[in-house]
Amino acid sequence: MDLSHPERLSATDAARAVASGALSAEQLVQACLERIREVEPAVQAWQYLDEAHALAQARARDADRAEGRPIGPLHGVPVGIKDIIDTADMPTEDGTVLHAGRTPARDAAVVAQLRAAGAVVLGKTVTTELATYAPGKTRNPHDATRSPGGSSSGSAAAVAAGMVPLAVGTQSNASVIRPAAYCGVYGFKPSYGLISRHGVLKLSPSLDAVGVFARTLDDVALLAEQITGFDENDPVTRPHARLPFVQTLAAAPPLPPKLAFVKTPMWERTEPGTREAFSELVEALGASCEEVALPDSLAEAWEWHRTIMEAEMALHLDLEYERGRDKLSAPLQQQLARGREISALAYQRALGRLPRLLDGFDELFAKFDALVAPATTGTAPPLASTGDPVFGTLWTLAGMPALAMPLMHGADGLPLGAQLVGRRGDDMRLLRTARWLQMQLDT
Repeated sequence: MDLSHPERLSATDAARAVASGALSAEQLVQACLERIREVEPAVQAWQYLDEAHALAQARARDADRAEGRPIGPLHGVPVGIKDIIDTADMPTEDGTVLHAGRTPARDAAVVAQLRAAGAVVLGKTVTTELATYAPGKTRNPHDATRSPGGSSSGSAAAVAAGMVPLAVGTQSNASVIRPAAYCGVYGFKPSYGLISRHGVLKLSPSLDAVGVFARTLDDVALLAEQITGFDENDPVTRPHARLPFVQTLAAAPPLPPKLAFVKTPMWERTEPGTREAFSELVEALGASCEEVALPDSLAEAWEWHRTIMEAEMALHLDLEYERGRDKLSAPLQQQLARGREISALAYQRALGRLPRLLDGFDELFAKFDALVAPATTGTAPPLASTGDPVFGTLWTLAGMPALAMPLMHGADGLPLGAQLVGRRGDDMRLLRTARWLQMQLDT
C-alpha cells in the first residue's frame, strides 16, 4: 500500500491505513482537498465544500482513535454527498435557485449512517436541477467538453477525478448508472427499499433509490454495507440483519455463474460503437454468457415508468411548480405539466403492471445469475445533454439491483460501461457475480 499519495488509495485501503495508524484521517482528507484544488476548476463537481469543516471532522476522527474510542469501518474516509440528500451541517439546495440557502435541521438517514461508520462528509456534490435532466456545472473528468451524465453528476465525476474515494447519489431512472458509465467508475443502484430515502428529495417514491459510486468493487461493497437497513421513516424498507456485502464479495461463487446478455427493446438506440463493444464482450465470455431476447411487449414498460414518474413528480414538486415555475427549466416545466394531466386511472394501471413484470423476470433468474446489458447508448454526449437514460429505466421500474462496470472504451477513448442486473433482493449475489465477471475478463 503506497501512502505517498493518500488521495489515490481505495476506500478499503484508506480505512485500513487510518485504523492501523499508518495514516491519519487529517492526512487523508488534506490529500483529497489538494487534489480538489488541482482539478476542480476543470471538473466542477462540488456544490458546497468547506475545507476547514472537512479538516475539523478529520481531526475529530483522529482524536477518537487516539483516545481509544470505537472506530467504524469507514473511519476517517471522506465521502461526497449528492446535493439532494440532507446534511445538518451543510446546505442542501437540490440543484435549483428555488432552494438556495436551504439548510436542513437533520441529516438524512444515509448521512447519519455514514457518520456512525466514521466517515468524513467532505462536501455536497452537484446534482442536476431537482435531480431531473437540466445539466449542472459539472464536466466529465475525461473530456471537459462532454457530459458527466445526470442526475448524480458531481458524485460520479468527483470519484472519477480522484477527488474522493466514495460518493453517494440517487436514481429514479438512470441517475447512478449513467453517470458512472460516462465517468468510468462503478455505480451501484441497489434493490428498491434496501437503503432508506428519509431526508432525500422526494421525486418519485415508487422509483427513488439511493446508490453509491466507487473506483473498486471492494469499495462498493464496503460503502453499501454501512448504509443498507431498515428505517421506520421510510416505509419501503424492511427489517433484516445487516447484509455482509464485504464477506460475500470475497467468497467464490458456489458454481460458475451463468449470464444472459439482453439487448432490451431499446437496442436500436445504441450507437454503432456500443454494439461492437458488446459483441466483443459476449464473445470474450464464451459459454458463460447466452443472448436472451426479452419480449417485445416489454417495450410498454418505458411508458409505465414515464407515467408513474411524471405523475409523482407533479405531486411532490407541486409547490415549486405553483410558486416558481418561471425559475424552472423548460424541460422540467413540461414534465410537470404532463404529470398534472395524468389521470388517476392511468397512474394506477401503470403501478398495477409491476407485479407481473417481476414475475416474468423471476423465470429468467431461475436460469441465470445476472443479466448483462448496456449501461448507456454510447459514450458521454456533449455538455448540453445529460444523456439518454433508456438503459436504466426497466431495471429501476422493476426495483432490481444494477451495477455499472467500467469494462470498455469507445472509439473516442471515453469510458463505455456495461451494466450487470440481478434479481430483486439478490444484491450481494450481484456483486459477487460482478467480481467473477471481472476476474474472467482479466484472465
